[in-house]
Amino acid sequence: MHIKKLKVRPRKERAQAICGAPLAAMLGCWAASGDIHSAGPCRDAAQALYECMRTTPAGRKSQGTTINYHLMRLGKILNQ
Repeated sequence: MHIKKLKVRPRKERAQAICGAPLAAMLGCWAASGDIHSAGPCRDAAQALYECMRTTPAGRKSQGTTINYHLMRLGKILNQ
């Protein structure tokens, strides 16, 4: 089926993990030390992650589209 008025928007780029590097460093430290409860060896990595998360502004959560919205749009196009 071909619908002339139907347009598809290109996909949006995925958001980058802002604090991904400090999180990976902390998880790697935990994996290397074998204990997540010891504060000594991983204290610097945990502090870096905390500072990154504290200073990063909270992103707006975009509301996703619903199937009912799209069905309503298609219904208008198909009924013409």
